[in-house]
Amino acid sequence: MSGSAKQVRLDRLLANMGYGSRKDIQMLVKAGRVRLDGKPLGDAGERIPVASDLSQRMTISGEPLDPPPGIVLIMHKPLGVTCSHKEAGPLVYQLLPPRWRARKPAISTIGRLDKETSGLLLLTDDGAMLHRAIAPKSKVAKRYLARLARPLRGDEAEVLASGTLMLEGETKPLLPVEMEIAPVADCGNPLVADDGAIGPIVAVTLMEGRYHQVRRMFAALGNHVAALHRDRFGGLRLPDELPAGDFRVLDDAQTAQIFA
Repeated sequence: MSGSAKQVRLDRLLANMGYGSRKDIQMLVKAGRVRLDGKPLGDAGERIPVASDLSQRMTISGEPLDPPPGIVLIMHKPLGVTCSHKEAGPLVYQLLPPRWRARKPAISTIGRLDKETSGLLLLTDDGAMLHRAIAPKSKVAKRYLARLARPLRGDEAEVLASGTLMLEGETKPLLPVEMEIAPVADCGNPLVADDGAIGPIVAVTLMEGRYHQVRRMFAALGNHVAALHRDRFGGLRLPDELPAGDFRVLDDAQTAQIFA
């Protein structure tokens, strides 16, 4: 598995993964605290094949190595958290282990969910993969569950599917959007109003990612999105057992499902 893997100097690899400066890494190696396949590594300048199984083979001070570069995460983004490295207030990156926030290249979100939208969020440090996932030509569908403030008028699905709906301030119509009534049993707590009331809930699947698209397209239809939750990204579905604020590392097969 590691024969064709990219090789990186040990001190550079660990420094870029947030384990400290190169001097710190040299001290760890000198103390025998960096092991590969159970054997201590003696040279911080040694080139290490960086394969996906490296975190099962290498330990730092007796603990498994963090996932190596090329990491892809699925997160259940909670409400009230912002997809930003710089804005004030709670940020999605603060939900990651502190060392992971020091990685270079940085872990970034694949697209964004606004502060008041919950659900499936993907993050990666793989720039090529990130751009592929959000590129229009990749045609990666995203599904959202939306609770609306007002009753449906009846023609929304037809208008959205027509590919003719214009958003305010734009000159190009939306690509066709698939809409269906979502069974309440499938929607879960994120779409239940604070008072327990349930408004009309719809599932919309779109191929674009325009700014606040779901909220703006229902505004264009004379309605208002009261709550919004994303449950699918490409071929991935948000696991029912993944609580809000938690995340998992995806393996290669799971990552491939994004583009399935």
